Amino acid sequence: MNFDACVDFADPPMRLLVVEDETDLRRTLEKSLREEGYAVDAAVDGPEGIYKAQNWTYDAIVLDVMLPGIDGWQVLEQLRRTKKTPVLILSARDSLQDRVRGLDLGCDDYVVKPFYLPELLARLRALIRRASGESNSVVCIEGVTVDCVRKVVSCDGAAIELTAREYALVEMLALRCGKLVTRTELYDHLFSEEDDTFSNLLDVHICNVRKKIGKDFIKTRRGQGYVVGN
Repeated sequence: MNFDACVDFADPPMRLLVVEDETDLRRTLEKSLREEGYAVDAAVDGPEGIYKAQNWTYDAIVLDVMLPGIDGWQVLEQLRRTKKTPVLILSARDSLQDRVRGLDLGCDDYVVKPFYLPELLARLRALIRRASGESNSVVCIEGVTVDCVRKVVSCDGAAIELTAREYALVEMLALRCGKLVTRTELYDHLFSEEDDTFSNLLDVHICNVRKKIGKDFIKTRRGQGYVVGN
């Protein structure tokens, strides 16, 4: 396998849930996150948010506090009974008491509105890395170095063009280096509820990545899933 290439990835990965009742802000967040390469689902109130959070797999959840139906505190409290999904609270409530309450209930980060989008994106990337067991933003795999902050995989200076979804696939596997990732997990993390998950999209992306990086980079565990590294 030839890894003598520098792979420049333009987008970060994974599937997010945005729970926000303010229409303009929710749409802005969805648009911005999709432009960054994330698969994004949205919920407009507390009941829809907790339903999706409990029934789908997300790499991180952006959660407002002041929601109709049930508030964000209740959503977080119910979610923590069954799941450890990273949660970033995004709220106009900026008192110390609110921040402490959020952390005590199990949120992983707390950002106050109005917010700076690049900081929000950086915090989400950090949450995803920590949840995957990679506190370091750089992952090295058999001569391939994946820099999750600079979004660059380097190996001798040459560049390989990957689509946002191909990058999402590579980074997800890299963050779980040496661990088996099932097809179901890949679908759950890489595709939003609007995607056709019954198609052969995943097979197409895996085939393309192998062509661009090397046929042995992603190893198939027949009947189980995929793995990179040892």
